[in-house]
Amino acid sequence: MAIRVVRAAAGAVRRACGPCSPSLGPRLLRLPPMAGNVEAPAPVGARPERDPKARGGARIWEETEQQAKKLRSASDAEQHRKLPKRKIVLLMGYSGKGYHGMQRNVGSSQFKTIEDDLVSALVRSGCIPENHGEDMRKMSFQRCARTDKGVSAAGQVVSLKVWLIDDILEKINGHLPPHIRILGLKRVTGGFNSKNKCDARTYLYMLPTFAFAHKDHDVQDESYRLSADTLRRVNALLACYKGTHNFHNFTSQKGPREASARRYILDMFCEEPFVREGMEFAVIKVKGQSFMTHQIRKMVGLVVAVIKGYAPESLLERSWGEAKVDVPKAPGLGLVLERVHFDKYNQRFGNDGLHEPLDWTQEEAGVAAFKEQHIYPTIISTERQERSMARWLGTLPVHDFDATAHAAAGLGAKAPSPLGDSD
Repeated sequence: MAIRVVRAAAGAVRRACGPCSPSLGPRLLRLPPMAGNVEAPAPVGARPERDPKARGGARIWEETEQQAKKLRSASDAEQHRKLPKRKIVLLMGYSGKGYHGMQRNVGSSQFKTIEDDLVSALVRSGCIPENHGEDMRKMSFQRCARTDKGVSAAGQVVSLKVWLIDDILEKINGHLPPHIRILGLKRVTGGFNSKNKCDARTYLYMLPTFAFAHKDHDVQDESYRLSADTLRRVNALLACYKGTHNFHNFTSQKGPREASARRYILDMFCEEPFVREGMEFAVIKVKGQSFMTHQIRKMVGLVVAVIKGYAPESLLERSWGEAKVDVPKAPGLGLVLERVHFDKYNQRFGNDGLHEPLDWTQEEAGVAAFKEQHIYPTIISTERQERSMARWLGTLPVHDFDATAHAAAGLGAKAPSPLGDSD
């Protein structure tokens, strides 16, 4: 039947074309193939038409490749899920110059913080999934202290949950700049919170000793050297801070009757001075349960104002009263978080056979090396270049240290000397 249809079609074409196409007959045998026949070649010059089967094959290949990628991604995710995800603490050191503090400001790229670089390194090293970097609560992240703009740290501690990958410290540090280092890692209890479990914090404040030069008599430049008598007087004033006091004048937005303004200082003293690059420096250390914003810088600033002769010694004691006192704030450059303390946690869990005490004894050498390599040189070079302490000292004369004294005298109040007993 099919052969008769083909022959009838061929005869109709011959009659329509006439004798001028004698060779058309043989070509009519090359009609489009029936099902199962081989496809006829395309005419010369014609654009080849894409085979639907070929297009289907390309789609199948693309879908197969996508499925393979998904399988590889799922395999990696499955591999990570098999890794133990545990609560740990990281011991951090960093130079705060050029950063707007420790705490991350999610959604703000204008002000770079230490945690921005830390979270990026955690994600890139494979310790946490990317969505944990976007929402830090998912990894139970908590910092022990929220250092301010420009403030450095040699012993910051953060707690978080991570995948315990191989060579975790090396991989995290491999994605961090050299002025931010992870100096140690320890496993802790599942409910550990580095901020809430911290009993005390120790800060140091490094400053050039010409800050203690008297405004009328001593040389106010790099040639100044701190005398033993001046150092004793500095330490006598710093010791007055020990105990519990109302520090509402040493921060902002705190009223004199707010309970949170009362803070407990365990110790505060100035170490022996030392010379670096021709300039003499000293380090003030202060240990307290907790500190408010700018509190330590104002504690140092008020002592400097008294030693230099701008403020009376009695102002130190009056600053703990309810009256408003003008307390100068020393530059943030020299402030460093040196160590955080977990005494109660160590007593409860440090010797239970399952957890390590958080004392960082084995990491002390690394901490000291980091301070010598990244923190102290930055403070010294920045002070030389920007003269932040020298410029701040020039602002002390504009402070009104007598206003509170006159108000106290008008009320008949008698201010005890700060060199006497303190709480």
